[in-house]
Amino acid sequence: MKVLIVEGDEALGAAWARHLEREGCRVTVVAGQQGAIDVLRHRAVQVIVMNLVLREGSALAVADFASYKHPETKVIFVTDTGFFSDGSIFAIAPNACAYLPMQTPPDDLAAMVAYHGGGLQAEAGPGLEAVRH
Repeated sequence: MKVLIVEGDEALGAAWARHLEREGCRVTVVAGQQGAIDVLRHRAVQVIVMNLVLREGSALAVADFASYKHPETKVIFVTDTGFFSDGSIFAIAPNACAYLPMQTPPDDLAAMVAYHGGGLQAEAGPGLEAVRH
């Protein structure tokens, strides 16, 4: 599964990426809107994990572009604010599938990615079958 992480905190983005890679995902990490748009222009991803409050650009602009370019892509918004806690994010961003607190444990984040992305699948090596988690 291909996952795009959009997170301005480099250490946090790297931590999420390492965990998802251990689960068999191919992960790209970018810091903001421009990097995310550049990735989405050239390839599709199944899931975007994105901080709702980006240091560079707008998370809603990224979600909107993903919806236009790759309508099947799901967006998991992660935030440390109470903004949109009323669930209105799901009306604003039609590809939004989850709204999680920043403190969500990596295992739980991976489970959400697996659920909304169609299941985690490890890369199969020679003589090995892919394992579905």
